[in-house]
Amino acid sequence: MNEDDTSGERERSGPDKTSGKGRPRRPAEPGGGLLMGRPFGVPVYVAPSWFVVAALITWVFGGQLDRVLPELGGARYLVSLFFAVAFYASVLVHELAHTVAALRFKLPVRRIQLQFFGGVSEIEKETETPGREFWLAFVGPLLSLALAGVFYLGMYAVEPGTVPGVLLAGLMISNLIVAAFNLLPGLPLDGGRMLRAVVWKITGRPMAGTVAAAWVGRALAVAVLIGLPLLTHTGALGNSTEDIGGMETVTDALLAAILAAIIWTGAGNSLRMARLREHLPELAARALTRRAVPVEADTPLSEALRRANESGARALVVVDGHGDPTALVREAAIVGVPEHRRPWVAVGGLAQDLTEGMKVPAELAGEALLDTLRATPATEYLVVEESGEIYGVLSAADVERAFVAAMARPGS
Repeated sequence: MNEDDTSGERERSGPDKTSGKGRPRRPAEPGGGLLMGRPFGVPVYVAPSWFVVAALITWVFGGQLDRVLPELGGARYLVSLFFAVAFYASVLVHELAHTVAALRFKLPVRRIQLQFFGGVSEIEKETETPGREFWLAFVGPLLSLALAGVFYLGMYAVEPGTVPGVLLAGLMISNLIVAAFNLLPGLPLDGGRMLRAVVWKITGRPMAGTVAAAWVGRALAVAVLIGLPLLTHTGALGNSTEDIGGMETVTDALLAAILAAIIWTGAGNSLRMARLREHLPELAARALTRRAVPVEADTPLSEALRRANESGARALVVVDGHGDPTALVREAAIVGVPEHRRPWVAVGGLAQDLTEGMKVPAELAGEALLDTLRATPATEYLVVEESGEIYGVLSAADVERAFVAAMARPGS
């Protein structure tokens, strides 16, 4: 299943599809659990919640094995644990399909994470065309269907009613469920991404596709909340109504509520982040930059602030004897100096040395601006013209406020 977030998309598989650009800056290390490897250079993490689900699958599947293969005894739980690991391995294949497709389209992938109800591929940027969007979403369910076919063919190579036969049947069915669930046409599922691509293609507007797919996703959430317990209780899923007890009813209702909440939240997040993405171009370095005055390192802070006030500037840039910028005076450091001490404190002692990554072109805007700030986390950045001339100072706090304001602004 998939979910958009501000930094891009998070492609999800399995019954949970929830999606990253929530802040102008984020930690360099993705974290997210136990690092299992880096296929195609993309880190794969197993979240702590996965172990809870693995234990639940082991327990439930173990109970089914006790009815089908009672001679296994306690060993059935080892077989069930193998099934849980194999199932999540197939979920990983689903996610790797999204990842390979994203890399093929030159979209950076931050990480893959296996978690409570499935997996998520965090893709950093949005696709450029509806065709790529459709294919990027479709390859996950397609691989799950292919895996189901492989397991089905494998059943012909083993004896029915044996451990390998039961495992292959279980993996076939589980991959069919993953594929079918992900093909449901509502965000944040893969099918929702596919619906978004179709509406995008018809209307020419990505936002129109997101709105349609998000509302279908919310309708699916309501349908799951009401329909799943009803189908189970009436025996429409092939189960015997005589075997349904109070605990089973509560469990089904709880599972339906969790799934519905995940789908509803994911659809809402996708809609909110798409609206934010529409406003990202408004985050322009030139518009957010504070006017700055150049001062030498030995200038007293009080004198530097006087010059800034006279010229209407709100930032200080430390320059050398040739007028070339060498450092930026940190706003937080200025605030921390009591007013009576400012005549005795040189601005050089409050400045942060200027690195190449802290120089921002004045024409940067939108995702390009946010990506640049993420690459070199700092509190202030020097904004320069194409000629190298100083334009001003960009405060990360100003970008943060503009980002939050854009996030709260209703979509067009």
